[in-house]
Amino acid sequence: MTATIRLALVDDHVIVREGLRHVLEAAPEFTIIGEGATAAEAIALAASLQPDVMVLDISMPGGSGLHAVPEILERSPQTRVLMLSVHDDAEYILESVRAGAHGYCRKDSAPDELRRAIKAVFAGDTYFSALVAQRVAQALREGKSAKDAEPPTPPGTEVLSPREREVLKCIAQGRANKEIGAQLGISTRTVEAHRQALMKKLGIHTVAGLTRYCLEHGIDVG
Repeated sequence: MTATIRLALVDDHVIVREGLRHVLEAAPEFTIIGEGATAAEAIALAASLQPDVMVLDISMPGGSGLHAVPEILERSPQTRVLMLSVHDDAEYILESVRAGAHGYCRKDSAPDELRRAIKAVFAGDTYFSALVAQRVAQALREGKSAKDAEPPTPPGTEVLSPREREVLKCIAQGRANKEIGAQLGISTRTVEAHRQALMKKLGIHTVAGLTRYCLEHGIDVG
């Protein structure tokens, strides 16, 4: 029997959690092992249950989900955090990446997209829906980057080959290695090689960091 992905759901609205549970429990690959309604409960769930993936709201009473992410990861380093929010402002999305989140979806995402996002972050990829990535890229092109944003990470993409730039854009779109390979007509192993080359050339050592680099430089990911 294939092991399921163990999930924790944290949102202060009961009806939202019930909707998430209904959508996710319909798929045999997911098992919901815990629920919470506050940032403090999210941290406690991470410490006690060590979930594979935590679906975490941003705006909750008593503390932002964003501020809880570093402590969640400290208590449970293997947990992957997928932010789920009504917001698609650049500030929230970039702040999520800086906090250590592995993906970001809107609450009005289709059930299939939510399931796809969870599978992607569980597999070690990042996931940002195309709409979310486009909103951030547009905001940055217009000079509306989040306040307190870190300075751009040098060097620029001129050090990258055309194929590496294509892979970088796909990563920022939240695509997994297999999806990138299918889209570009290359093997999954080749995609991974390009990903490693990107990390080396840009001095960035996480997939989340590559996504942030793409978003903060206003690279068109549409």
